[in-house]
Amino acid sequence: MKKNFAVLLICSALLPAFISCGDMGEVPKKASETGVKEPDGQIDSCKLRFSWWGGDDRHNATLKAIDVWNELHPEIEIIPEYGGWDGWSEKVSAQINSHTEPDIMQINYDWLVSFSPDGKGFYDLSKLTDYLDFSGFTDEILSFGKSGGILNAVTVSVTGRGFFYNSEVYRKMGAEYPDTWEDLISLGEKFSDENIYPLDLDIQSGGTAWYLAVVYVQQKTGREFISMDGKLGFTENDIKTALDFYKTLEDGGVIRSVETRTDEDGNVALYQSPEFIEGSVAGVLEWGSSVGKYEMVLPEGVLEAGNFLSDENGNTGGWMVKPSMLYAISANTEYPDETALFMDFLLNNDEASVAFGTTRGIPASAHAEKALEDRGLLTGLAQKNDEMIEKLDTVTISPYMELPRMKEFYNSAIEKISYDQADTSAVAEELYNSINSYLDKIKVKN
Repeated sequence: MKKNFAVLLICSALLPAFISCGDMGEVPKKASETGVKEPDGQIDSCKLRFSWWGGDDRHNATLKAIDVWNELHPEIEIIPEYGGWDGWSEKVSAQINSHTEPDIMQINYDWLVSFSPDGKGFYDLSKLTDYLDFSGFTDEILSFGKSGGILNAVTVSVTGRGFFYNSEVYRKMGAEYPDTWEDLISLGEKFSDENIYPLDLDIQSGGTAWYLAVVYVQQKTGREFISMDGKLGFTENDIKTALDFYKTLEDGGVIRSVETRTDEDGNVALYQSPEFIEGSVAGVLEWGSSVGKYEMVLPEGVLEAGNFLSDENGNTGGWMVKPSMLYAISANTEYPDETALFMDFLLNNDEASVAFGTTRGIPASAHAEKALEDRGLLTGLAQKNDEMIEKLDTVTISPYMELPRMKEFYNSAIEKISYDQADTSAVAEELYNSINSYLDKIKVKN
C-alpha cells in the first residue's frame, strides 16, 4: 500500500473516568481528584472494564480472547462491555461525561479529535513501556495514535472500504463484478429487471454513500476531500459532482433510494436485513476489518471480494485507508500497569491473536500478524481486501472527515438529494458552507 500517512493533528477533550478496580467495597478516588496515576511497576489484583463495538463475529472472538486472559491472569478480571456500532459513540460520550468510561477502550479514529485536544485526554502510553511492547509497530502506524506528540492510542489494524458481492446472485444474473465506475452504473439496468440491486450504500451507520462519492471525485480531480489538519480540499463544484454521482447511482437502480432502504430495513443494519440475506441486495461497500459480519449471515464462500473501481483509464487513485480502530487507556485509571499488561495481550499475544483472527482486520502488530501467518490464518475476505489495497495509491482519511457532526452533514445532504427536496447545486452550496464553518469552529475551539 502506498500509504500517504501523516502525523495526525488531534483535538477536543476527554473527561475523567470512574474505574472499577481494587477494593469493590469502596469506590476509589477519581484521577480528577488525585491526578494521573503513575505506574508503580507492580501487578495488583483488580477488575478492569474493556469496551468495544462490532458484529457477532468480533464479539465472539473477543470473548474467547478474554477467556484466554483469565486463564493467564486470574487475578485481573476483565469486565466486557460491547455492542453494535450504531449509537456506540454516543454511549461512550455519555460515559465520559458522567465519568464512567472503561479502563481500556476500543476507540474510533476521530475520537482522538473529539476527546483529546492536547494529548492528555487518554493515558500517555509512553509511560507504560514496562508492559507495552511497541516493537511490532512502525513509526508510521504509531503516529496514528499521537496527539500533541503524546501517544494516546495504538492502532489495531489499518483498513479501507472495499466491494463485496453475493456470488450466487451475480452468477444467476450472468453478471461480472465491476472494474470501473461505468461498469458499476451499467449493472443497475441489468439487475433492475429482477428487482435486485447490485450494491447498497448505507447512510445511517457511517456515511458510506458519501465515502464512495468522495472517492469518485478524488480519483477524478486528484484533490483530497479534507486534509489531515482539517482543511476542506474540495471546491463547491467538487461537492456537486459527488452529489450528482450519488444521484446517478440511485436513478440508475444501482443502489436503493433512502426511502426504499428505510421502508425495507427500518433501523436494521444492512447485514441483518432480509434484503441482503435473501439476495435482493447483492453487494456492499464495507471496511475490510468489519466484513466478517456480512460473511456470517450468508452460506460459506458466497460473499466474495471485488476489485476497487477505477476510471476508464485504469486509474485507481483516490481510495482511502485509515486505522480501523485503536486501543486507548483512560487517563484516569487507577491501575495503569495492569491495564497496560492487558492491552499488550490484546495487541501482541499469540493466543489472543489466534482468537481474534481477522475480526478486527489484519493486525498492525507484526507479532500478531506473524502468529496468524504461522498458523495459516491469514485468509478470508479481510486478507483479500488488504492485499488489493496494497496495490493502490491510497490516501489516509483525515480524522476530521469522520467526526459525528460531519457525518450528519453528509447524510442530510444525501437525504435531500434522494428525496428530491433540492437540486444538487443548492445542496452542494449548503454542504460546502456547513463543512467550512464547522471545521473553522472546531479548530478554534481546540
